[in-house]
Amino acid sequence: MPLRLRLRHLILGAALPLSAAAAAASCEAVSRPQLTPVIELYTSEGCSSCPPADRWLSGLKPAAAQGRVVAQAFHVGYWDNLGWVDRFALAAATARQRELAAANQLRSIYTPQLVRNGRDWRDYDSALLTRAEPARASIRLLQRGPDLFEATVVPTAPDQPWAAYWTLTEHGHASKVRAGENAGAELRHDFVVRQYVPAGTRTGTQQLQLRTIARDGDAPRSANLVVVDPATLQPLQALSLSCPG
Repeated sequence: MPLRLRLRHLILGAALPLSAAAAAASCEAVSRPQLTPVIELYTSEGCSSCPPADRWLSGLKPAAAQGRVVAQAFHVGYWDNLGWVDRFALAAATARQRELAAANQLRSIYTPQLVRNGRDWRDYDSALLTRAEPARASIRLLQRGPDLFEATVVPTAPDQPWAAYWTLTEHGHASKVRAGENAGAELRHDFVVRQYVPAGTRTGTQQLQLRTIARDGDAPRSANLVVVDPATLQPLQALSLSCPG
């Protein structure tokens, strides 16, 4: 084979693995023109009325996989003193629930509580029914590394202030409850919020980053970004990203 052809084959052969590796490492998502509904469930393994709500939330997995909803299960800790400590409970989850209660002018917090697009929502059957409301921001999510996600947020109105928060959610968890109101039950959980990170209030196009906590097992994970109106806490847009590995 002439030297020039041999060099060409060598160059192409070296380029192919790099291209394949780059494609494999690429994991990103872009939001739709319509607002994606945001569902938050406030729940606890110590609450006897929570398992049916947990099962209902698990039923949203097909819709979430299609990008039609961003679902999150916030486990709170104020049931832990009744005999069973919920290993998924976050103090930040209770703080967020109190923030939403104030925005909704509720006198108290409770479980299970369903929050749809920042509003207390009692009708589970119609939780995803919504008009094709246009989003007021666009989001692009990209995984930069095994524990690093990056987002670009572009508000529709350049001067509009916006706030945002990240969550890291996991599927497929199970717990055998040995005490408290659910003693003897085996509970299964999806969309479990393992990390909640407020990103503050901003204006204009901005880039945000999430450094995730270390993996605990091999549960499938999603990084979620919810962009909201800071005055009402209602979403401007939301997006989830699930990457292999």
